[in-house]
Amino acid sequence: MIIATAGHVDHGKTSLLQALTGVNADRLPEEKSRGMTIDLGYVYWPQPDGEIVGFIDVPGHEKFLSNMLSGIGGIDRALLVVAANDGVMPQTREHLALLQLVGRPPLTVAITKSDSVEPGRLAEVAQQIAALTQQMGWQQVAQFATSTVSGEGIAALADHLRQLPAGKSRRAGPFRLAIDRVFNVKGAGLVVTGTALSGEIGVGDTLWLSGVNQAVRVRGLHVQNQPSQTAHGGQRVALNITGSVEKSAIARGDWLLSSLPDAPAERVIVALEQHQPLRQGQPLHLHHGARHITGRLSLLADNLAELLLDAPLWLADNDRLVLRDIGAKQTLGAARVLLLAPPKRGKRQPEFLAWLHQLERARDDAEIIGLYLQQHPRTLSELSWARQLSEDALVGLDCRPRPEIIAGHMILPQTIADWQQRLLNEMAQYHRSNGDRPGLGRDRLRRMVLPDRPVGLAGSVIDRLIDSGMLVNSRGWLHLPDFAICFEPQEAALWQRAEPLFADDARWVRDLALALNCPEDLMRQALRKAAQNGFIIAVVKDRYYSHQQISRFADIIRQRDAEGLSSSAGDFRDRLGVGRKLAIQILEFFDRCGFTRRKGNEHLLRDGGMFL
Repeated sequence: MIIATAGHVDHGKTSLLQALTGVNADRLPEEKSRGMTIDLGYVYWPQPDGEIVGFIDVPGHEKFLSNMLSGIGGIDRALLVVAANDGVMPQTREHLALLQLVGRPPLTVAITKSDSVEPGRLAEVAQQIAALTQQMGWQQVAQFATSTVSGEGIAALADHLRQLPAGKSRRAGPFRLAIDRVFNVKGAGLVVTGTALSGEIGVGDTLWLSGVNQAVRVRGLHVQNQPSQTAHGGQRVALNITGSVEKSAIARGDWLLSSLPDAPAERVIVALEQHQPLRQGQPLHLHHGARHITGRLSLLADNLAELLLDAPLWLADNDRLVLRDIGAKQTLGAARVLLLAPPKRGKRQPEFLAWLHQLERARDDAEIIGLYLQQHPRTLSELSWARQLSEDALVGLDCRPRPEIIAGHMILPQTIADWQQRLLNEMAQYHRSNGDRPGLGRDRLRRMVLPDRPVGLAGSVIDRLIDSGMLVNSRGWLHLPDFAICFEPQEAALWQRAEPLFADDARWVRDLALALNCPEDLMRQALRKAAQNGFIIAVVKDRYYSHQQISRFADIIRQRDAEGLSSSAGDFRDRLGVGRKLAIQILEFFDRCGFTRRKGNEHLLRDGGMFL
């Protein structure tokens, strides 16, 4: 179990912990000289059954509120300390408000310095505290009158804390720990500490360190101040780590993660819990885990808003951020993360806002995944990080309708059907508008219909159409099954005479009409049907190559790509032994049909499955 103290400055939080555990949590020389906690302190309290209770002693002075916020993430319980002589004070209220905003952990109250007041005053303070905690959402809170001088109430408080149910074990999901201290230990090396929010790790495991963007290995572990081979969420953990990283490169607020998200969040949509009114565009201080940054607020509707972060944060769904004014004088509220990668446009459209409200109300992983997939397919890694689930757990969710896994993405069956219909419609339209073309290349069809969808996923949906026979792949050209062009008898006879003339060179319609002594329009129509059947290919209007020749040219580009080379007009001309103009026409044709793409003067292979 992990318990954090809370309360006004000089109300005796550190002294109370020392009376309970025998350990002084103030570790800094300045703290000892000033008699005031400045930074987080840590105390561990072994129990007869072998369990160890961890205390995080937070500073009470308002100047060090950001340090206090660094210590209350992932705790199991809070110990509110109120001095009997002062009663409820400003920081008492502020600390309770912060605990409320980070999720309202269970609460115990210790009234300190009870020997310094009359019984009537003690009863008055107890009533103040009961009224305040009930007002802020804690309906039943145990109170203990204590004195570190006389020892009054210390044993009763200790018995109460010992009998509390064990802290929640958060073993599921990826390992996630927010670093709050970093130091070197002689003979061991670099050590970082923090509260593990979820997951499990062991000695020898590799973790990703966010601050330096690199992997580190766990050489040793201490859990609740005791050596251990494993650690899991819900525990205070010290990790002896190794890797090419120095102490100076690690800061409070960095993360140790077993699963790396695609990217940190720079904009997130949140559900707000407001303690003070918030305004459009308001600059804010944002506290998350042990990190503190600034950002701006974009109000959407009701309690929904978008946070624009001045520095990226490693956020996951349901993470809570505490919002303070830009002068760091007032706590304004909290924000619960709803959506990590919001769209850039359309966030205020009624349909999208209605969907966000559904997402806000949903609590079940399966329901939330289903809502996500209504918008668009998502990668398993994206969903795994957002929901803090392993990919196996993600795939095992009982979603309705049940999504399919394609190319590393989760996608709804209805989405697949919609995409396939759009692809078929586009193919039919292409046939109507391009009578001299045998069809489309796979990648070009994808870019025409699904340009903003993941390449592998869209390609896999096209492959399903091919496998089912709804699309046909003829020499790399995709077309509908009923797309077949029949020669009229006169056209067929003319094509039989023209076909041998395409052995090596490109042919113009006009030249062939003259050579075969036939009307140019009739030759053009016969060659168009030959092209539709894939026998020849028009590199420009009215200029055709045989399919075999184009395939040979394509093989040259494929070979150069395998060697890590691109193609330009000069080297392509030399390889083909043709004029520069014709070489350019062929390369531009390859670009248009999607076989290559142009980058400056170079042409790079794009869809190697064409012209086979």
